[in-house]
Amino acid sequence: MSETVKLKEALRQMLAVLESERQAIAGLDLDAITLAARDKLGLCDRLDHADAASLDEECRAMSRAARDANEVNRQMRNLVAANITARIDMLSGSPRLYGAKRYAALGA
Repeated sequence: MSETVKLKEALRQMLAVLESERQAIAGLDLDAITLAARDKLGLCDRLDHADAASLDEECRAMSRAARDANEVNRQMRNLVAANITARIDMLSGSPRLYGAKRYAALGA
């Protein structure tokens, strides 16, 4: 199997993993998110050996699509984390307990 074919297969797998990660984030499925992270790391190890100068247009397009999908997933994770933080703050009655000393110093 040629290097280009191996690279294209790894990029296709990465796109599939990123899609499953997006669905896992949307469903708040921690196990699936963890599996996706593990799979992404393994695929990154395979993709690290690729020579960027020798990529054909299809590989470049899949690489851009993977980068964009990863960015969307990152933003989704951040939104979920911010939502959880807001809910915990609301339940506890005091925002950002872990930074209370810093906030107290600002008010003084």
